[in-house]
Amino acid sequence: MLLHRVCVILAFFGLCLTFYTPQCEGGNILVYPVDGSHWINMKILLEELHARGHNLTVIRASTSWYIPEKSPLYTSITYEMGKDVENFFDVYFEKHMKIQREGASLLTFLKLTTAFLSMLYQGHALWVDAIIQIFENQNLLRSITDSQYDLVLTDPGIGPGVVLAKYLKLPLVLNVRWITSGDGHFVLAPSPLSYIPVPGSGLTDKMDFIQRVKNMLFHGIILFQEKIVLGPIYNSLCDKYIGGGHDIVSLLQEADIWLFRSDFVFDFPRPTMPNVVYIGGFQCKPAQPLPADFEKFVQSAGEHGVIIMSLGTMVNALLKEVADEIASVFAKMPQKVIWRHKGEPPSTVGNNTLIVDWMPQKDLLGHPQIKVFVAHGGTNGVQEAIYHGVPVLGIPLFFDQYDNLLRLQERGAAKIIQLADVNGHTFEEGIKEILYKDSYRQNIQRLSRLHKDQPISPMDRAIFWVEYVMRHKGAPHLRTGAYKMPWYSYHSLDVLLVLLAAVTMLLFSVFAVCRFICCRRAKKSKTKQH
Repeated sequence: MLLHRVCVILAFFGLCLTFYTPQCEGGNILVYPVDGSHWINMKILLEELHARGHNLTVIRASTSWYIPEKSPLYTSITYEMGKDVENFFDVYFEKHMKIQREGASLLTFLKLTTAFLSMLYQGHALWVDAIIQIFENQNLLRSITDSQYDLVLTDPGIGPGVVLAKYLKLPLVLNVRWITSGDGHFVLAPSPLSYIPVPGSGLTDKMDFIQRVKNMLFHGIILFQEKIVLGPIYNSLCDKYIGGGHDIVSLLQEADIWLFRSDFVFDFPRPTMPNVVYIGGFQCKPAQPLPADFEKFVQSAGEHGVIIMSLGTMVNALLKEVADEIASVFAKMPQKVIWRHKGEPPSTVGNNTLIVDWMPQKDLLGHPQIKVFVAHGGTNGVQEAIYHGVPVLGIPLFFDQYDNLLRLQERGAAKIIQLADVNGHTFEEGIKEILYKDSYRQNIQRLSRLHKDQPISPMDRAIFWVEYVMRHKGAPHLRTGAYKMPWYSYHSLDVLLVLLAAVTMLLFSVFAVCRFICCRRAKKSKTKQH
């Protein structure tokens, strides 16, 4: 009897194990990431894929400053980069911040736009030159082909991974928010400019007439970037190695799944597509205990709490005069401050401020002592602030940062100070407003509750769809056929033209008949008079 019960129990556990066995065997995934902060969230996704038994190969540049050549997570393929990209960006960022400090004007806008487009052209030209090395290396290409990858996972902030997937004829999964020409939605889903703000416009989804004109003009800049600045670079690459009239936009539209690093707690509501999977905040986890030195410093703040400040992975240092102004304000605050700052320390640093090269940002944001997050507005930091419910004082520097912070500000969870306006007075006013106005904390905590109230975690959702593509060798049934249509057919201009022609002919016919009848009657009338 006892033996029978043991057998039943073992059978039950065996059945449970069967149910919980992953439905996708370990796959073989080729990864083409973007360096810098983009790599941070790609690595988190790779850690989960590795934990589930998938084999990963990462393509990286020899000059990469974030992606190591050797890792327990993956094997790597390294290509030579013609220039140190980190230094390339440092030069641009320093120039960009100096221009911003000149103040808001049309001339400043033109300088910023010109510098940005020039940087984009040079950067993408470097990345295209790098992927050409892979295409021209027949031994390496043969090795990649022989590895029999199940799919390509890439961040389409740069285009080479997308082109490589098409060349290898492999299913494509995008870990995406930004593509070569801005927000990925704009090449994928209907995007009416009447209520969908263009990146860089600084607008919300509620626009008056003048704002809609501005939105249209900014969309023109995006199209110029896509067609004129970057189009020729990628068109020549596609023509040489793929053929068939492909361009980078059409290749993006052929992607099987878009793992979109956003959600509608953060973003403005908009049309979307079946193959877009929203994974905003997938990198966020409950806070872990702080290292002993950080915990000691945080606890020493007492009832006043702690302010943390970080301007991301790509900014080594603020302009000296800006850093000194900020440090002097911090020195007067009763709160303790942890400031991630590289380069020469500000000359006005107070005893309450801890300057560090690195800090456990996620774990600090989850600590109950943290009162305010002073941030540049990068996507990762903003989503971590939402997850942990910490209000933000934002100082946007470049790229998407103003738009990210604007979404929080519109929901009453953040306040923005433009870099040109940062001085001791404005910074002190801003930090005190966030600290002592309860609505900021209440609003960010409401967003946190909304974000966490999901039937499945963003990470589990991401992994499911990556494995879904591997199980089914792609997901073409989720892709719209719109991208195969000519632009005039997509907008039904040919239909409108035919209908307009038909109506015109009908009206002309009616006019002709009426004129004929009138002329005939007039002729009869003249005949009777004679």
